[in-house]
Amino acid sequence: MTALSIFFALLFYAATAIFVVGLVRKIMQYSRTPAPLKIPTTPAPVTQTGVVLRMAREVVLFASLFKASKWTWLFGWMFHIALLLAFFRHLRYVISPDSMFYVFWPLINNNLVQAFGQYGAYAMLIGLLGLFGRRIFVDRVRYISAPSDYLMLILILAIAGTGTLMSFVAHTDIVQLKAFMLGLIYLDWQPLPTDGLLITHLALVALLMIIFPISKLLHAPGVFFSPTRNQVDNPREKRHISAWGKAIDDAEANA
Repeated sequence: MTALSIFFALLFYAATAIFVVGLVRKIMQYSRTPAPLKIPTTPAPVTQTGVVLRMAREVVLFASLFKASKWTWLFGWMFHIALLLAFFRHLRYVISPDSMFYVFWPLINNNLVQAFGQYGAYAMLIGLLGLFGRRIFVDRVRYISAPSDYLMLILILAIAGTGTLMSFVAHTDIVQLKAFMLGLIYLDWQPLPTDGLLITHLALVALLMIIFPISKLLHAPGVFFSPTRNQVDNPREKRHISAWGKAIDDAEANA
């Protein structure tokens, strides 16, 4: 085992711990945040089933973004779909045919999934470049953009760029890479390939995992806790009382 392999093994353990703990902490914080007002964005569904369908349209199709800006929707949707494809493609590095998740192996190792995931890198880069250009050339977006917004896009662009280069230009030893990743999971550390692009790619991924719980990327879980999206539009039929408001009413009633 080289010092580099040990460093990256420890780095990914730390990054994973920070990512999981930070994400769980933020989700718990979101779930405890009071929502004292009934404020669904109209036209809003009047049943819980309608709310579920509305959330599905937001998460899968970005419905409200489509209504607001077609170009932003196009670039954003391209990026997120490509990211999903890349996720499924990368699962083959952490799942093996003889693991407990073997039932997913035929899907993960499917040539169609791998091909779409590989060439989806171009869609990801185009989407990211479009979103980056939006922050530069659209006046109202540039006005509200903080340095962290640009840096986050640059970080993800660098991850996508190094990954694309490894796929089409400078290939790495994916067999050894998979052995390294599985070794992390099964606590049986294996040497890491020393390719410069791979080292850069993995370092950037670890950095993204570390800063994810404190970044604007938390809109991913946050959308499910947005009262403008997850509330039923029934203020006349049912009085809306938040958890802390109900506690106050109960305390006053028992006083």
